[in-house]
Amino acid sequence: MKIFVVLAVSIVLVSILFCPMVMSAPSMPDDLQIVQPDSSLPKELAAFFGKWEGVILTGGGIQFFLIVEKIDEEKASLYTWRSDSGWIRYEGTVTKERGKYKIWFRGRFGVNEMTLRGNNLDLYVPPATTITLRRVS
Repeated sequence: MKIFVVLAVSIVLVSILFCPMVMSAPSMPDDLQIVQPDSSLPKELAAFFGKWEGVILTGGGIQFFLIVEKIDEEKASLYTWRSDSGWIRYEGTVTKERGKYKIWFRGRFGVNEMTLRGNNLDLYVPPATTITLRRVS
């Protein structure tokens, strides 16, 4: 009987820990309008465009998606999705600081900052959380 209980508890714990990692992407927002960046846009800035995913570890493993649906040298239109709140649309401001592009937007907890680091997108969410996102094909 003890073996059965330990086995059952182990299965439940593994399911809880790994379920967020294998969940499928949410359905896209109804008003999503993907607009390819203009070919004259610098490559470093156009690289923000597209779909990104990650996990917010500080929230207990909250699944997170971000879509940059449109971007130019001044602004970006984007959507974020959290498994605990759904899709939210934002308008961001594009800046260039010390030779690197950044996108800023006001989120639920203050001003968020997006930067690229290699093939990843880092999203800083105040007061002290950075979510590393990877591109979704």
